[in-house]
Amino acid sequence: MIRFRHLRTRLTVLYAGLFGIALLFVALAVFTAITASARSVVRGELTATGAVYDQLWESRSAQLEQGAAVLAQDFGFREAVATNDEPTVSSALENLSARQGVDGALLLGSDGYAITAGPSLDEATLNTLWTGLNDGELSSGVLDLNGQPHQAVAAPVMAPVLIGWVVFIDRLDQTQMTRLEELSAIPLNASVLTRAADGWRGMSGPESALAGLMDRAVAEDGAAVGGRTAQGEAMVLARPLPSFDADAPAVLALSYPMAEALKPYEPMFWALGGISLVGLALLVAGTWFLSRGLTRPITALDEAVHRLQAGEDAQVEITSTDEIGRLAESFNAMAGDIRDRQARLTHMALHDMETGLPNRLWLERQAASSASAHVVLFGVDRFEVVRNAIGFEAMGQLVAALGARLSTATGAPVARVGAGVMGLMLEIEGDDADAIAAAARLCAVANEPLKLIGARIDASLTAGLARAVQPTGGLDAVVDRAGVAIDQARAAGSKAALFDAAAYGDPGANLSLMSDLICALESDHVWMAYQPKFDLRQNAITGVEGLMRWNHPKRDFIAPDLFIGMAEETGQIRALTEWGVRRAIADQKALAKAGHRLKVSINVSGRLLSDESFARFALNAVSRAKADLCFEITETAVIDNPEAALGIIDRFAAAGIKVSIDDYGSGLSSLAYLKRIAADELKIDKAFVMSLDESAKDALLVKSTIDLAHSLGMTVTAEGVETQTAMALLRGMGCDTAQGYLIARPLALTALIERLEKPALEAAA
Repeated sequence: MIRFRHLRTRLTVLYAGLFGIALLFVALAVFTAITASARSVVRGELTATGAVYDQLWESRSAQLEQGAAVLAQDFGFREAVATNDEPTVSSALENLSARQGVDGALLLGSDGYAITAGPSLDEATLNTLWTGLNDGELSSGVLDLNGQPHQAVAAPVMAPVLIGWVVFIDRLDQTQMTRLEELSAIPLNASVLTRAADGWRGMSGPESALAGLMDRAVAEDGAAVGGRTAQGEAMVLARPLPSFDADAPAVLALSYPMAEALKPYEPMFWALGGISLVGLALLVAGTWFLSRGLTRPITALDEAVHRLQAGEDAQVEITSTDEIGRLAESFNAMAGDIRDRQARLTHMALHDMETGLPNRLWLERQAASSASAHVVLFGVDRFEVVRNAIGFEAMGQLVAALGARLSTATGAPVARVGAGVMGLMLEIEGDDADAIAAAARLCAVANEPLKLIGARIDASLTAGLARAVQPTGGLDAVVDRAGVAIDQARAAGSKAALFDAAAYGDPGANLSLMSDLICALESDHVWMAYQPKFDLRQNAITGVEGLMRWNHPKRDFIAPDLFIGMAEETGQIRALTEWGVRRAIADQKALAKAGHRLKVSINVSGRLLSDESFARFALNAVSRAKADLCFEITETAVIDNPEAALGIIDRFAAAGIKVSIDDYGSGLSSLAYLKRIAADELKIDKAFVMSLDESAKDALLVKSTIDLAHSLGMTVTAEGVETQTAMALLRGMGCDTAQGYLIARPLALTALIERLEKPALEAAA
């Protein structure tokens, strides 16, 4: 669809297009009518000329037949024929053909013998002629002689029985056709054609120009037909002629090119075309000037709208009292309302509605226009406590009062950046230390109590500073950097601090890890390492714990605590855990194929224990694979939603999936939840095991935990076993399984298989 930038162009093109379409239809109608009339005239002339030729053919045939009959009835000629006097016969034929003005004559005996005077006939032509005459059906017709059509007229020779025929042969050449063409009112083309194996043949070979129309013209039985030829469109009429050869019918072909018929009308066509172009040009010019006058005030309105959109003052001159004039008047009124509303909106956008102070956006604009100042934010300490004590309305009054104090002390406007945060631009001569000291002194302004709502209120401030121009350190907004500096100051126990980019780090880069993690699951960057679990009674490795590892292509090794913790926070933990379940099942099959049937344990986040869809996935995956898995969870994993979590754990246990309580003792252990969890294994946190041979308290706690787990029907696994002493103590305490660097570090699958081929733990035996 064509789009126009200007209305006047659209109106001009529309009207010119409609007028042009109307002219086109008129031209088509005129051309169609003239063409139909020309076809009718040509068709009539072809039909009349064909009828004239029929009469000429019959007249010529009668004339030649009469002359042949005179010779055939001559007694001397018949006697010469009977006595086979060939010189006499030839002489008579030559004399008679000369008198008749034909190309030749011949005597064709009833036995097929021929005496010719003029063109010679080959045997095939004589047979064709003899067959046609002997059948008695033809006495005059077309005979194809040496590829050219000839008219042949015969008279019988009786003595008293039929002994032959006298035949006159006259070539149907262009001269005869020209005489026929001169009889027509139009300059048509005439030719006699015969049907041959290679198509229609005329006086000068195959008639290729009419080849496409001849069959149609013959089928119409004397009616003219129109169509395309090699020379263009033409009308063709075919009049059948008698032929001595039944397999090669002959026709008189009359044709007339339609271009010649329409040629007299060409001046009229040119005149109509010129008139149309002149009319179209006049319409375009008139429409252009008219539409320009109509659209001038609309254009002025459009320009005013663009100025108004750009924030400029816009007024339109009212030049008429019609609809456009009233529209301009309404626009001026609207523009005035917009200016007033814009001023109010700008004030609202740059000011806090509760306190009337400038807001964060105002402060950011001030910081953007300064290259050397510091942005200082003041946070009200114990903001929630104070707000809850005095109420939201009074808290707004407190912030406004503190802002007025700071503004009086500095002479600079103070903005309210957040609920309990105010900010200002601090211009100070000196380095960052001087700016920090000045901000700390301003914090002392709030030390004096304020009297609000009939009570004295004590408030204290902590300041955070950021240079207006400095490396971002992961934060683009200077106000955000100053806000982080408040937290850094409180963490350091000081009243003011400058933003420390190194301490802040780059949380944004860590957040981007999650999108990289999802892509890494489809490659070999994320893989599963397995740490063996040593059975202290069987002195053999009976299981492994799957631990996820990630080798980032740019950041190298990513600590599991980092990416797994972030996956929990961003909701990607489910995709990560489902990948771990599928990987553990596949690797367990690979271990079994290598001859090692081991239980595989994997960690399941507490966030998934209340996820019904994850539970269905895990149950279906384990059931289909008939896998021997153990899900390790923490004892605090059921605290958020205990009913749903305990229900899913019970379903895992019912389906044969072992459940292990991981890192026992590292959190707030609850005997109530420990009693309700249908667990098969309890894992003692490595913090107790690694100091087992040094701390009597840790040994006592480990021993009591082992006894507690056994009394609840659970096996016990000790993590962090790194020394022979710890291994011996655990044996003595009745621990079931040990896991730690003494047995093996976490290994890739191929390395694990190699490790399983060696003795399980020679030193622990």
